[in-house]
Amino acid sequence: QVQLVESGGGLVQAGGSLRLSCAASGRTFISFVMGWFRQAPGEERDLVAAISRGGDNTYYRNSVKGRFTISRDNAENTVYLQMNALEPEDTAVYYCAADRSLYTIRVNPDDYDYWGQGTQVTVAS
Repeated sequence: QVQLVESGGGLVQAGGSLRLSCAASGRTFISFVMGWFRQAPGEERDLVAAISRGGDNTYYRNSVKGRFTISRDNAENTVYLQMNALEPEDTAVYYCAADRSLYTIRVNPDDYDYWGQGTQVTVAS
C-alpha cells in the first residue's frame, strides 16, 4: 500500500506561482509513474502533468505547457508541480496519483492505482 500526501495549495492572484508537493510512503516510489490531476466543480478529473519513473520523460496537457513543470526526487519519495503564470482557469482541486503498471505515461485517471487526498488551488483574477 502506498500513501500519497499533497501540500502546497492555496489562494494566489493571477500571474502568481505555487509549488505543489506530493510525498509518498513506502520504498517503491521509483517504480511508479507519477501524475498530477486536477478537477474543477462539475468537471472531469484530467491529467495535468506526469513523469516517468526515472524522470526522463514528461507529459503536459496543452493548456499548461510552458507554465507548469513536473519533477521528482526519488531519494525523497516526492513529486513536485511548479506552477507559474497561474490563470483563473487553473482553479481546481489538484490530486497526486501513482501508476504501478509497467506502462509508460498514461493519461486516463482510471489507470492510476493510488491517490492523494487533493489540495485546493484557487487563482483569483
